[in-house]
Amino acid sequence: MQSYTIGQAARLLGVSTDTARRWADAGRVATHRDEGGRRLIDGRDLAAFSIEVGQGSSGEEDASYTSARNAFPGIVTAVKLGDVAAQVEIQAGPHRLVSLLTREAVEELGLEVGMRATARVKSTNVHIDRV
Repeated sequence: MQSYTIGQAARLLGVSTDTARRWADAGRVATHRDEGGRRLIDGRDLAAFSIEVGQGSSGEEDASYTSARNAFPGIVTAVKLGDVAAQVEIQAGPHRLVSLLTREAVEELGLEVGMRATARVKSTNVHIDRV
């Protein structure tokens, strides 16, 4: 499973590194230390926490979020596979994006909960780029 540094988690959540560090210090998201002593957040834990933050429970109403060229970098929070089709959910800051695509595409990208991905929106379609 992929793990993220506090700085990486902050970028995915759309907040400052200080805010992400305060949340970790307060126990809102679990961390562990690597061999070098850096604090890391497990991808699945970060995915679950990003949903909580996206639903407005972060307590930071003034946070500003931007999207450049309709790209929403975030973290995969759910992957539902059918026989032919699949559904992938990404939490990008306060934005929850859902894409319907083929199962084959999800498998080729190796998408799973907790990994970084970027949702690109054009009209009514959401395309997923693996980061």
